[in-house]
Amino acid sequence: MGRLLDRINSPEDLRRLDIPGLAQVARELREFMIQNVSQTGGHLAPSLGAVELTLALHYVFDTPRDKIVWDVGHQAYAHKIITGRRDRFHTLRQYGGLSGFVKPEESEYDTFGVGHAGTAISAGLGMACARDHLREDYKVVVVVGDGALTCGLSFEGLNNAGALGKDLVVVLNDNEMSISRNVGALSHYLTDIITAPMYNRLKNDIWELTGKMSHLGRRVRSIVARIDQGLKSIIVPGLLFEKLGFRYIGPVDGHNLSRLIRVLTEVRKFKGPILVHVITKKGKGYKYAEEDAPRFHGLGPFDVETGRSKKQSLVPTYSELAGEVVVEIASRNPRVVGITAAMSLGTGLIQLAEAFPDRFYDVGIAEGHAVTFAAGLAIRGLRPIVAIYSTFLQRAYDMIVHDVALQKLPVVFAIDRAGVVGDDGPTHNGVFDLSYLRHIPNLVVMAPKDENELRDMFWTAVSYDKGPTAIRYPRGAAVGVPRKPSPEILPIGKAEILREGQNVAILAIGSTVYPALEAAERLETRGLNPMVVNARFVKPLDEELLRELAGHFSLLVTVEENALPGGFGSAVAEFLADNGYRDVRLLRLGVPDEFLEHGDRGLLLQLLGLDGQGIAAAIERELSFHEKGSRFDWRRLFGLGEREKAEQLPAHHGK
Repeated sequence: MGRLLDRINSPEDLRRLDIPGLAQVARELREFMIQNVSQTGGHLAPSLGAVELTLALHYVFDTPRDKIVWDVGHQAYAHKIITGRRDRFHTLRQYGGLSGFVKPEESEYDTFGVGHAGTAISAGLGMACARDHLREDYKVVVVVGDGALTCGLSFEGLNNAGALGKDLVVVLNDNEMSISRNVGALSHYLTDIITAPMYNRLKNDIWELTGKMSHLGRRVRSIVARIDQGLKSIIVPGLLFEKLGFRYIGPVDGHNLSRLIRVLTEVRKFKGPILVHVITKKGKGYKYAEEDAPRFHGLGPFDVETGRSKKQSLVPTYSELAGEVVVEIASRNPRVVGITAAMSLGTGLIQLAEAFPDRFYDVGIAEGHAVTFAAGLAIRGLRPIVAIYSTFLQRAYDMIVHDVALQKLPVVFAIDRAGVVGDDGPTHNGVFDLSYLRHIPNLVVMAPKDENELRDMFWTAVSYDKGPTAIRYPRGAAVGVPRKPSPEILPIGKAEILREGQNVAILAIGSTVYPALEAAERLETRGLNPMVVNARFVKPLDEELLRELAGHFSLLVTVEENALPGGFGSAVAEFLADNGYRDVRLLRLGVPDEFLEHGDRGLLLQLLGLDGQGIAAAIERELSFHEKGSRFDWRRLFGLGEREKAEQLPAHHGK
């Protein structure tokens, strides 16, 4: 007979099924996701927990006419599979394949592009207002995870939606928060009552009747409202949402399909802002994900039978090393505390949480709060280390400027996942931090070439008391160099010459230093002898060294795993222009002024020309251009079967 899932090519196919048929599809969806994600990696636990909810939403609502807006989108794998992308699901997060997040370019069912938590309520409200403005008729359903309710933007959206009174359904997929503790027979009974058609008709009739009465009617309404709110505050955790202007429904068992469908069917008839509180289990249906949901939140390929990762490196990751050095520093400095924003495992700060639990703070998905909270700690004498992924630190830009840098507070920003992240795509690539940080006064910005320098920079940052510091480092395994016995405090703003040379000077920063050294070795076999400099600091620059280089080399090359506009190369260009070095040629290598698609990190760096071969080829091209007066086609550099892929990317260099 085959799988029932194989016959589901759109939500229309779902709507032909009965409840047992939907339950079978749910089981098959879980098996399908586990098998595929074990090969590609991805956000497995969140999507496993949202299977029944996804089926119920598409079963009840008339998608794609009705709009489902996913918050973050890492809960939406089942959504992708049942909306015509089942046959391509094996390409998830692969270069040229399906995105790991909701992406409107992929499908009309993907109504809004997401990747950062907390955006869906605001976006959904915008859609609802656009619908009413254009006099259209459809439902807007927003699906948010409980973690998104630690995000200030979510509450801004809720507040505005409640005030406007627009027809909007918000589904809270709750798998962790304390507000789910009141699930039980009484709350189920109450949910049945408040969603029952007879109850709602009676309530509306009584409300309309008392509204026509004079003073007595107002008193009756007031008493009924107070009783209603009092009971809800005792029985269900919905008073907060009611106060924000939402009608609260729930809690509802998010794995009971018949119940979900019954509740959502009645909710679809309601008008105004509605919040449906759904209780689910993260990792549902796969025991390893249920037992260790944080690890299965987002992971690489794994063995289905054991749950163990297929890619196990003997070299620790930069995140793990950062966690180690923070604990090392904290053990010697009692004023050091760690802060993260729902990234304790990913940033390695879980090690601090275990070693010094009273000196660790996870503030939830609230990056702006994390930074200003750190400022409050710092102004009273503590040394906070704020560990946040580069892409998420963007959300706290104003707080970095106004609350930290302006006051010269010694906050250390540990910027994880900097540069090309890869599999998670454009919403998660951390390629803008050098650009958005280096122009902020009082802020020192640095990037390590390897694990030893990472350790040195953390110690340097904590010892620096003149203002804030930022250390940015990439995702994944470190270089694997032998560990130094003890850390070194680096002189602020001083670069390191790694290779003496002639002809050309390569100035690399952070993760591009070792590829630059490889490029120099390649060029040496072709008669060139490049100098290689580990810049270490983007701000302040080593201006003394730059003057020496500008006086001895006719070509300087900057290499960075950051956007070219406003990055490290731009800083060097500004220095040369401001100091009159007009005869010095500058070649800037980095990430083009365009969002990068998802794919393997190594492949993307190759396509960008930021590996050793690409850097060497770009320098050869530049020298050839000036010697022969003809421009070389950079796209020819990407051979080895990747030419077609390279042609999809813009030029990776700047002048």
